[in-house]
Amino acid sequence: MTAPSLPPATPTRGGRWIQQWDPEDETFWNTTGEKVARRNLLFSVLSEHIGFSIWTMWSVLVLFMGPEYGLTPADKFLLTSVVTLVGAVVRVPYTFAVAVFGGRNWTIVSAGLLLVPTVAAFAVMEPGTSFSTFLLVGLLAGIGGGNFASSMTNINAFFPLRKKGWALGLNAGGGNIGVPVIQLAALAIIGAGGGPRVLLGIYIPLIVLAAVLAARYMDNLASVRNDTGAAKDAARDAHTWIMAFLYIGTFGSFIGYSFAFGQVLQNQFDRTPLEAAYVTFIGPLLGSLIRPVGGRLADRYGGALITLWNFVGMGAATAVLIVASMRESPVLFTVAFVVLFVLTGLGNGSTYKMIPGIFQAKALAQGLDGEEAAAYGRRLSGASMGLIGAVGALGGVGINLAFRQSFLSHGSGTGAFVAFLACYAVCFAVTWAVYLRRPAAAPSATSAVPEEKSQLNYAKV
Repeated sequence: MTAPSLPPATPTRGGRWIQQWDPEDETFWNTTGEKVARRNLLFSVLSEHIGFSIWTMWSVLVLFMGPEYGLTPADKFLLTSVVTLVGAVVRVPYTFAVAVFGGRNWTIVSAGLLLVPTVAAFAVMEPGTSFSTFLLVGLLAGIGGGNFASSMTNINAFFPLRKKGWALGLNAGGGNIGVPVIQLAALAIIGAGGGPRVLLGIYIPLIVLAAVLAARYMDNLASVRNDTGAAKDAARDAHTWIMAFLYIGTFGSFIGYSFAFGQVLQNQFDRTPLEAAYVTFIGPLLGSLIRPVGGRLADRYGGALITLWNFVGMGAATAVLIVASMRESPVLFTVAFVVLFVLTGLGNGSTYKMIPGIFQAKALAQGLDGEEAAAYGRRLSGASMGLIGAVGALGGVGINLAFRQSFLSHGSGTGAFVAFLACYAVCFAVTWAVYLRRPAAAPSATSAVPEEKSQLNYAKV
């Protein structure tokens, strides 16, 4: 096959639109596609990175909020739960916004929208502000969580299947690293005696910069159209909800622990804000950096296999946390928590690699091949990512609410960790039963295809 004759970007409909895009064509990919895809990946990561920082800024701001703010530990866990909830819900419309407005155009808009919660938090962040006002402003910060969904949907369309694990892992990891970056910035500001408004003031020009760079260097793919049929098909497919559940175990844990880690250290081990800030960034940082590794390992060995053993590791780390919590050992607790963060990042990469692989396997099982199979896979995997990302992020809400209840009932997080351990055990069982057990029937595979062929394809996702 030869590369398309059209240039990589043609200015139509008032913006930078690429009319032809076939990343599965190796000639096109090597001569034109890879360079364009990598450029869009870079600036998509930047916008998503800042979006994650704004979404999780309340995990940092609550560390600044001492007794003079009049908030109890339960109030703070509720506040971070609300922020996480909104970030999960907005992922669904953000996913489909890419097809409506274009990936470049929506990145500009979604980056600019981050100014709203940042400026609002800057205005109200002082003692005497009511808890209801903080909740309202926290709701606004949730929009930062949507940037992940639109970014992943956009980048999914740019890369060929053989590169998706690496590309999606790098895209998500670069975004996830916005969590430890804002925590590191807070550590520096707290250490220097600064206040929360200094932190917020730093991010306002960065948001503007991300929007400007997206406008200057990103592209829209004309082939990505709003397809309500794809959304309906994805919602009806059992794999979408199975993967959403597994994503609760990986990303839901990552984002939930990112919000809660500092508060747990403060409330269970009596750490000061500065002492908590010294270690809270380490887990999210390592979990973000290793996410592309999870995608790369999934590319090589299969996402299902990596995900399966990753849940084993997460369960073991959680068991150590229970022991450390009961023995009141802050050192063992912190080390185990950091290890758990690393495993959540690894699992994030492997589970997201599974999504396009699953729908590609479905296409092959239904007798499709070549570009037809690739187009089917891109269509359903892109549509499903918003639902999977949204449900997965709801796991972060559950984690913060579980910690809130555990501290209210027992004065520690031990009860919450027991619940998390049970959840990881179920995730392990589901991964094995659906994607690795033999014989294994694919939930939506056509009956015209021999079960043996279908199970082989799904076992390799």
